[in-house]
Amino acid sequence: MDIIYEDNHIIIVSKSSSEIVQGDKTGDTPLSELVKQYIKETYAKPGEVFLGVVHRLDRPVSGLVVFARTSKALTRLNAMFAQGEVHKTYWAIVRNMPPKDHDTLVNWMVRNEKQNKSYAYDREVPHSKRAELDYKVIAHSVNFHLLEVNLKTGRHHQIRCQLAKMGCPVKGDLKYGDKRSNPDGGISLEAHAIEFVHPVSKKLIKIELPPSGDFKMFFGSNE
Repeated sequence: MDIIYEDNHIIIVSKSSSEIVQGDKTGDTPLSELVKQYIKETYAKPGEVFLGVVHRLDRPVSGLVVFARTSKALTRLNAMFAQGEVHKTYWAIVRNMPPKDHDTLVNWMVRNEKQNKSYAYDREVPHSKRAELDYKVIAHSVNFHLLEVNLKTGRHHQIRCQLAKMGCPVKGDLKYGDKRSNPDGGISLEAHAIEFVHPVSKKLIKIELPPSGDFKMFFGSNE
C-alpha cells in the first residue's frame, strides 16, 4: 500500500488500477480495509478502527484517494467535496489526438445501471444530467497523447465517457471504445493531483504523484 500523506485526521493513499476503494459484490478486499488494518497495526489500535470513505475511484482507475481518520474530518470533508472545495486533477492517456489542444466539454449523461456504463449526449435527454470538464493536451509520445483533465461536475464514469464521446477513449478502456486492453487490466486514467484546505488544521494540502507506469512514456522513460 502506497501511503502518500497521513496525520491524526486524514490519510491519503495512491490506489493501483486493480484495487477497489470500498467492498463490492466481487468480495475482493477493498482498499479501505487495508488502510484500517495498517492503522490498527501501526498504532496498536484496540477494537474497531474508524475510517471514513470520502470519495471513490473506479476500479480500473489509479491515483490519489483521501480517507478520514476521525468523524470530524469525515463530516467536514464530505461538505468540502459537495461544495467543490477539493480540487482534483486527472491525467488521461488517449490514442487519438483531440480536435483541440484544450477545450471545455459539456454533455448530458445518462447512467445505465445494468451495464454499469454511462452515455453522453450533445443535448438534454430524459433522465440525463449535465456534465462538464476542462481538458488540455500536455504531452505527446510516438503513439499517444497525455491530457490533463479537471472536472466541473462529478458524474458516473464522466471522464471516460466524455473523452470517448469526443473520439478519444482512454487507453485500455474497452468499455468506452478503446481497441485493446492494458496488460494489467486497468486503464490509463489517474487521479494525479489533489489540493484542499485541511478540514481540521486548515493548512493547505497539495499533493501530486510522480509519473509512473504508462505515464513515464511522456517524461523521457519508456520503462
